Amino acid sequence: YLTKAEKFMEHLNKNITSSRDTSSESIWQRSLEARIPGTADINQDHQIYDTLIVGAGITGVTTALMLQKAGQRCLIVEARNIAFGTTGGTTAHLNTFFDATYPEIEHDFGTEAAKLVAQGGKDAISIVKGFVENLNIDCDFEYKTGWLYSQSEKESKELNDILESAQEAGVDVGVAAQNGVPIVCDQVIAFENQAQFHPLKYLQALVKEFKSLGGVLIEGNRIQKSSFNDGIHTAEAELGSFRARNLFYATHIPPGVNLLSFRCAPYRSYVLGARLRDDNYPEGLSYDMQEPYHYLRTHVIDGQKYLIVGGEDHKTGHGDPVKSFENLRDYTESYFNIESIDYQWSAQYYSSVDGLPYIGKLPGVTEDIYVATGFNGNGMTFGTLSAKVISDLILENESAYSELFDPARMKPIAGFTEFVKENVDVAWRFVADRFSAEDMPSLQDLEPGQGMVTVYGDDQVAIYKDELGNITALNPVCTHAGCIVHFNDAEQSWDCPCHGGRYDLTGKVLTGPPTKNLESVPVNLPVTEIKP
Repeated sequence: YLTKAEKFMEHLNKNITSSRDTSSESIWQRSLEARIPGTADINQDHQIYDTLIVGAGITGVTTALMLQKAGQRCLIVEARNIAFGTTGGTTAHLNTFFDATYPEIEHDFGTEAAKLVAQGGKDAISIVKGFVENLNIDCDFEYKTGWLYSQSEKESKELNDILESAQEAGVDVGVAAQNGVPIVCDQVIAFENQAQFHPLKYLQALVKEFKSLGGVLIEGNRIQKSSFNDGIHTAEAELGSFRARNLFYATHIPPGVNLLSFRCAPYRSYVLGARLRDDNYPEGLSYDMQEPYHYLRTHVIDGQKYLIVGGEDHKTGHGDPVKSFENLRDYTESYFNIESIDYQWSAQYYSSVDGLPYIGKLPGVTEDIYVATGFNGNGMTFGTLSAKVISDLILENESAYSELFDPARMKPIAGFTEFVKENVDVAWRFVADRFSAEDMPSLQDLEPGQGMVTVYGDDQVAIYKDELGNITALNPVCTHAGCIVHFNDAEQSWDCPCHGGRYDLTGKVLTGPPTKNLESVPVNLPVTEIKP
């Protein structure tokens, strides 16, 4: 019989790699020499930590380090490995302007709120720069100019509004003569003191410092639920349980169905890493104003320059991932002399109904559980700022940001319309996907490496055919809220179109909010007996 520790080590060996939540590899993963391992110790039964942080991305690790430096005893529990989610797939921009523009923030929340959001961007960049300097982190941190440019009369009007509102909010921005890329444009504004960095080198250094201060990190153990008694949170994981006075979910959406499940919409964004023939690489950070917009920058990996181009975003489980990559390639090749595209990957983010992130206590629960989500495409900036807000709340310090980013807010003007739209969409997917099987192609037409949801007997089933023609069958009902998953052929995953849960080809949870895997379905009938 295996001891508890031996079982846990066996579990770790099966679940921890230097991987991400996609089949594709980001440019950051390949350039790392070694990963920083977690603590292989499950004997936590009698430990009561000050704070349990769930998730080892930039939000969770930065928060844990801040609290540990303040004298707390902290534990990070990660379902897979460090930076398994969005942090491992970011394009690592640090900005003082955001997907929610300053005119939008000013209109929905007021002038003072716009100033506060601008200050938040500055604070986040200063926090990253401070850790880089104090810990002597070699993570390619550089200040850059960020160029935002218009390509039509409508976009130019919007750009002028952004310039005026951003300046009023206290951002260092002005009119520019060029946009940093070989793309014809109408007008340009330049945001000074933006930044870029290597996210995994940075995160690994934070983890190393966290552990040196006595912090504990456990990987390969997914938190499934929690309870609260006598002032102590008990978090139940796949193997073992953990106790702490404070509980912080740095996981986009906490497990289970909660208010944030309906106030945040999941999106996927696509990225290419390309080498150029003519060395015409961007010197700064450039952004167009298309819908969806594109963003470009340069990063040097092992002495080689790479053009990094992102965009073509769509709601998770709704768009065509293969087409998104094709569109991004066409866009890149139309403006740059491409020698090779060496990397392509995608990542997930969540958009709030009113454009600003939710950072603070989870609404709708009796106990104090902290959350941070709804970062839109500004995860590195808001993830870092969240660490400051959450640590201040836990330490009972003053926080200038806590009221503005309070997850319990519901601005009637800013959020209600989008709230209704997103939840009507969720309800529609819940019903419609159960009645669309008759429109699906036959299993015989399914190519190797593809999947689909079809009918088997009287039930729907998620079918995947591997390169050898072998079939894997799963129950397609997402274990979070019961929506039907869709196949993502670009990342070889099953994605939920309602709340963004994702599963690998065997049905194992890749990203929450679901905590349970898809059920395996035995399929023994001949292919001809599976109805299209």
